[in-house]
Amino acid sequence: MHKYSKLHPVGVVGFRGYSGAALLRLLESHPGVEPYLLEHRSETSKRVGPLGSAPLKSIPATVAAASTEKLSAIFLATPAEVSMELAPAFLAAGIRVIDLSGAYRLRDLVTFAHWYPERHTSPELLSQAVYGLPEFYRDQIRGAQFVANPGCYPTAANLALKPLVDAEVIDRSRGIVCDAKSGVSGAGRKPSLSTSFCEVTENFSAYSILNHRHVPEVLQNSILGEREFTFVAQLIPVHRGILETIHLRVQRLSQAVEILAIYEDFYCKEPFVRLYAPGQVPDLHAVQYTNFCDIGFVFDAESQRVVIVAAIDNLMKGAAGQAVQNMNLMLGFPETEGLL
Repeated sequence: MHKYSKLHPVGVVGFRGYSGAALLRLLESHPGVEPYLLEHRSETSKRVGPLGSAPLKSIPATVAAASTEKLSAIFLATPAEVSMELAPAFLAAGIRVIDLSGAYRLRDLVTFAHWYPERHTSPELLSQAVYGLPEFYRDQIRGAQFVANPGCYPTAANLALKPLVDAEVIDRSRGIVCDAKSGVSGAGRKPSLSTSFCEVTENFSAYSILNHRHVPEVLQNSILGEREFTFVAQLIPVHRGILETIHLRVQRLSQAVEILAIYEDFYCKEPFVRLYAPGQVPDLHAVQYTNFCDIGFVFDAESQRVVIVAAIDNLMKGAAGQAVQNMNLMLGFPETEGLL
């Protein structure tokens, strides 16, 4: 017997990628939905399962097929150019869309063109997409038609920085440096030399220095200027997880408990943000395979230096888990359904 009297049919485009596969695993165990595989391109490989298991329903990634099956929502776990191709038609048909690409995360075309090489083919939708970080935009996400799921790096950075920015305790004239490290699954499943085993194992490399496309999501949502924020992404030889070490200076603070109080006030009712005692910080093992963002910090009162450490699983809170969190809000489920 199902927990809910009615199951919402939902579709996933891009289910063969790492984020899409993680999303399917969550949806298959979610008590309120029935997942569909939406085929966008012909593929010879088939998703296999154990004997006796029923395969998921597979339909073309078209408006006609989605409308026939009365899909309540569609997830686009696709590259930006594919999301731009598919999202407008699904939205026009009245189907809710949760886009995991970066195609609609930024609010204006000028900013998008500065950070993304792709030509945007539906810029009119940029202002319609709700940025899908529930801790900041829960009221807008609830019942929304179109949600742009945040990037993995910005999720951790924004959750770590926004409370301190809002409290006006950061000495912004001294700058903020975010040193961010990600597991290899964050680069996607498409083969490339830089993510091949021999290149990654026993290695540690920085990339997209000063021009990473996730930077504007931090600037936009934590309300920072580009000159105030330095971001460096680094690839580490693990499967999944993001750990960000953020360096900044504060002003007018004398005790670590003052910083903790700011975070506690901001996140006291948030189910997926966990705080650490002053002087203690999370690691990847604390968050892997969960939808949590863990935040800890170390404070030196004399120099007013603060080092914040934020950790998430890039495939969960950084992608699929957050997408399900957004779906729960959009469809009226408890926000934690299928995630705890």
